[in-house]
Amino acid sequence: MAVTGDDTDEETELAPSHMAAATGDMPTYQIRAPTAALPQGVVMAASPGSLHSSQQLAEEATRKRELRLMKNREAAKECRRRKKEYVKCLESRVAVLEVQNKKLIEELETLKDICSPKTD
Repeated sequence: MAVTGDDTDEETELAPSHMAAATGDMPTYQIRAPTAALPQGVVMAASPGSLHSSQQLAEEATRKRELRLMKNREAAKECRRRKKEYVKCLESRVAVLEVQNKKLIEELETLKDICSPKTD
């Protein structure tokens, strides 16, 4: 914050007192001379990087959307790959269990033949 005197064109600057931080009280301000004065009529403006036109904002939104869509495509591709791998694993397991089931049925038939009384 800058304060201008009534009688002179000098600007003075208000700086927070360091005593407030040490005591935990509300900050008080001391008036001190500026280190570098600006010529009269010079106004500080925001940095050029902080000013965006509507076109720049639209381009940024488009860029973010394209990036999001690209990430989404990659994630969907990875999801499909994992699903395909999972289905293959399940199909393999089904094949193994079908073979095991067939062997158990054959063993059951064999045991039935051995244990059942034969009638001739």
